[in-house]
Amino acid sequence: MIELTRLGGQKIVINLELIESLEETPDTVVTLTTGKKYVVREKPSQIIAAVIRFRKKTNLGVKS
Repeated sequence: MIELTRLGGQKIVINLELIESLEETPDTVVTLTTGKKYVVREKPSQIIAAVIRFRKKTNLGVKS
């Protein structure tokens, strides 16, 4: 789960497993696999970085 900010300032937490696409139009639109869309303040690059941080944090100590 990652925390994002709607344009109005409300914080939301999104299940990163459901993110289908990110668009910058110029606001960032997060589209989930469910079809739900969220317009957020964060840039796509910030969201991608948050997803990578979350993945690294949750995969610590896992051997492949």
